[in-house]
Amino acid sequence: MTKLALILSLCIIFTTFISSSNAISSCNGPCKSLNDCDGQLICIRGKCNDDPDVGTNICGGGGGGSSPSPPSTGSTPGMLTLNDFSEGGDGGGPSECDEKYHDNNERVVALTTRWYDNGSRCGKMIRIRADKNGKSVMAKVVDECDIKDGCKNNVVDGSIAVWRALGLNTDEGRVPITWSMA
Repeated sequence: MTKLALILSLCIIFTTFISSSNAISSCNGPCKSLNDCDGQLICIRGKCNDDPDVGTNICGGGGGGSSPSPPSTGSTPGMLTLNDFSEGGDGGGPSECDEKYHDNNERVVALTTRWYDNGSRCGKMIRIRADKNGKSVMAKVVDECDIKDGCKNNVVDGSIAVWRALGLNTDEGRVPITWSMA
């Protein structure tokens, strides 16, 4: 192989590696962070795999081999966490969708970055069903629960009014739910 052919081969390999490093990976695809994995997958030891906290079985068979993009219809498993959307609450600043704070009696949620989908779900209603007791509630999407700021992937961050309507104990911190667009 000539020097020129060797250099060209190395350039092609390097370019392919660089251009694929920002791609979203499906099951067992390469990853370095949560943002590298598709849908409900997380990065475990450099490979995208099922999130043990959510209990999905996308990669382990029966899931079709790859995770769907953010759902717009149908039911999606996730984890409900607690957030105080009021001024001075643990939600930080005003909600991203409407630049307002929300009273703890309002049924409002923040969706994890992928589900928030660049704000496409702002102001829309979702139905949340608690896996534990089967109770359901409607809640309005008002914010993004950004994984860069500590929110785990596949989270619906709900107000205390959402937790109460579902009959859940806020001391549990994280509870499995299923949600869908209303």
